[in-house]
Amino acid sequence: MNASRDAAARLSERACKKHDADAALALLDRSIALKHRRIALIRYLHAQYLDAPLEARHHEYVKTIAARLSVEALMQVAAAARARFGG
Repeated sequence: MNASRDAAARLSERACKKHDADAALALLDRSIALKHRRIALIRYLHAQYLDAPLEARHHEYVKTIAARLSVEALMQVAAAARARFGG
């Protein structure tokens, strides 16, 4: 694993297991920078759940991505977000 992925794995552990809003926001920013789609939506939902200080650019990015997905795909993303957060 490279350093960037190691850092993302550590952030993911903090966000999911320790409910760290700053880590969730950092993961979302990373996904936006890497132009992720579905994982960015999952990370957005996590950040939102943890009351991270989301900005207009976060909302706009996921709005653009979500507009391109079917209802079924959005439901799968929401289910994946719930599963990653333990239910």
